[in-house]
Amino acid sequence: MVRVVEDVFGIAVNPMTQKTDHVRRFTLFTEKGMSVAILTLGGIVQSIKVPDANNKLEDVCLGYDDVAGYYRNQKLYFGAIVGRVADRVSRGQFKLCGKDINLSRNYKDLYHLNGGYVGFDSVIWDVVGIHKDGVTLQHVSPDGHEGYPGEITVNINYSLNETGCLGLRIEARAKDTTCINIGHNCLFNLAGHSTGRDTLLQHMIMIKANSLVDTDLEQIPTGKIMPVRNTPYDFTTLTNLGKRLNQVYRCPISGFDNNYCVDVDPNLVKLVARAVHPCSGRFMEIHTNQPGLHFYTANSLPEEERGDIPNVGKGGTHYAQHGAFSLRTQKYPDAMNNSDFPTTIVNPGQLYDHQVVYRFGACPKRV
Repeated sequence: MVRVVEDVFGIAVNPMTQKTDHVRRFTLFTEKGMSVAILTLGGIVQSIKVPDANNKLEDVCLGYDDVAGYYRNQKLYFGAIVGRVADRVSRGQFKLCGKDINLSRNYKDLYHLNGGYVGFDSVIWDVVGIHKDGVTLQHVSPDGHEGYPGEITVNINYSLNETGCLGLRIEARAKDTTCINIGHNCLFNLAGHSTGRDTLLQHMIMIKANSLVDTDLEQIPTGKIMPVRNTPYDFTTLTNLGKRLNQVYRCPISGFDNNYCVDVDPNLVKLVARAVHPCSGRFMEIHTNQPGLHFYTANSLPEEERGDIPNVGKGGTHYAQHGAFSLRTQKYPDAMNNSDFPTTIVNPGQLYDHQVVYRFGACPKRV
């Protein structure tokens, strides 16, 4: 039986209303000891506590202990819902129904990233339902916000069950034709959020994709789909992440930051990825109905040994480069400018339906 406990995480100014409001936290508990905490700020998943093979609990997602931490590090999007369109839009421009659409260019003044200056990660979501196994949040994004046409209403249902499944169902409807590609940007380390690079390198990763979206040095898609076979980007079988990180070097940083093309039916939720930490026995599976899976290895976090300013997270933890990973389900980046990519266009009366399930568990301490 899942319990839902509410408390106040802090206060913040809602950028949509400019009014101060409480940031509410809803913590979902299972009888087996797992728990997940969700904030109304940005729809953020603030903690995920999962037992290991010896029933020892650890928080396996990166985050902060207070509202100020999330505001200071807003550009990292830890645990947040990102949109209206996740990932990059080339030049912040595209055509829709014959019209030129110009979005805010919130990254390097060159392109649009994760919804703009005030994306879904920045707003305080409304609580529209508290259920026996979770909570439903809602946000209404107005016509013209960050340049996007059409008002949309987004509902996200978060749920947890006794089998260790954290589910997010993201639904949206638009009043006018627009583009929608919403993602959930959680960064994980299955050894524990505070354990850093050394334990991340122990992880085993499997991604059920034979290709990925090719990008330029600014991570903007070239329009090509590249096969991963016989490259360091091939995770079609369970593969040691440390070994692969050592094979990938990119200027100015090294690591993975790639959208994989997974073969799914939009009407079915299928397994697309698996991560295992052999030393603790914890594993995570990702099931979704989305065609893209963005794999990222926290490349932009600080390198303190090179003089970078520390990023201080929960419990005073210093989060460092390659100390975590994300596997974000979504459609392909910059799909509006690439007609061969799965479409992000949503028309009035059409339901945008994005489902993702994170299944956590523990197995004996071997893969």
